[in-house]
Amino acid sequence: MTDSAVPRNQFRRLAVLIGVNFVDMIGFMIVLPLLPFYALKLNATAEMVGQLIASYSIAQLVAAPLWGRVSDRYGRRPALLIGLSASALAYLVFGFADSVWLLLLSRIVQGAGGGTTGVAQAYVADTVDPADRARALGWLSAATSAGVMVGPAIGSSAAHLGQAAPGVIAAILCIINVILAYRWLPESRKEPVTKVAAARKPVWHPAWMALRHPGTPIGRLLWIYGVGMLAFSSMTSILALYLGAEFGFNETTIGYVFLYVGVLSFIMRSVLLGPIVDRIGEIWAMRIGTGLLVVGLALYPLPRDLWTLALVIPLVPIGTALLFPATTSLMSRQVDPGELGTTMGVAQTFAGLARVAAPLLATTLFQRLGHGWPFFVAGGFVGLVGIMAFHVDVQPGAAKRAAEGAGA
Repeated sequence: MTDSAVPRNQFRRLAVLIGVNFVDMIGFMIVLPLLPFYALKLNATAEMVGQLIASYSIAQLVAAPLWGRVSDRYGRRPALLIGLSASALAYLVFGFADSVWLLLLSRIVQGAGGGTTGVAQAYVADTVDPADRARALGWLSAATSAGVMVGPAIGSSAAHLGQAAPGVIAAILCIINVILAYRWLPESRKEPVTKVAAARKPVWHPAWMALRHPGTPIGRLLWIYGVGMLAFSSMTSILALYLGAEFGFNETTIGYVFLYVGVLSFIMRSVLLGPIVDRIGEIWAMRIGTGLLVVGLALYPLPRDLWTLALVIPLVPIGTALLFPATTSLMSRQVDPGELGTTMGVAQTFAGLARVAAPLLATTLFQRLGHGWPFFVAGGFVGLVGIMAFHVDVQPGAAKRAAEGAGA
């Protein structure tokens, strides 16, 4: 195979994976905004709606490291195909649910299937050279951002066709995804199963080691990733309440803010991230992203008019666009290739815990201490772990192992 053929082959695989991720997120966002309305029609209380939303993240955080282990042993492709199939089933259950329990079942199944995010990240690490991983992971994140923008509009339009229509359309998209992935997405793992399966540590070992030894390179990166996600999820979960209380936004206008954030995030991750990382490197991208996230959160409650707020809002999506892909890429350099899927799954477990805790923490601070406190506390958390970002370096041995794993 010629040198020029290798990048083309990598790009084709990555393009298919990005397309799969994009369509999967469209399906997710078709369903998510409609969930509270469906639940209320089934006589659910507001507290039960919160439990339904949280159940997805709980199922995802439990499933993520297990999917990572499955992908390390049996391959990335089977794990992705099974996860997508589970999502299709969940959307069908959602569309035809006539009880709160069926809605809960659909959320749990969807969350378990959605635990393959770490597998997709491991696929990138398998197929993309270390120097290009942050860029590739940024494209993957950009596909997610694009899906977040498109999905709600499709869901609201489909709801005019009947209550089942959004769930059925989301399921059809997932089935198309399964077919495309089955046909065009090859396996990325090159080591024989016997080699990959040998000398396994317990599935929760990376998470336990990160908790016990936060000063290790992988421990620092996992904490930076998890706390960054906690802060970002706190901001997104409280944003509508904050803008409604402080600026008078309502359900007919709040979508424009999310569209603004989504466009910024998409442009940053798909267009600007690669050149920035090429210029400053992954470590400095992570450090600058952490700093921008801290500053953005700290400034959020200060503007008294919308024009000033519009200048502050970009700091958070720009910060997270630098922080998360760079941190994930650095993690891929620090672990043995045979444990890559497991470690990525554990990173998603940290993120899942953050997404469960963030709304509870943010709304409590909002109600009990004041409207600006969720932003200040979230920024303070990121500032603390941001200190770790200046003590992170890629070990030459780990980088070499990662490069050998990607080139195998």
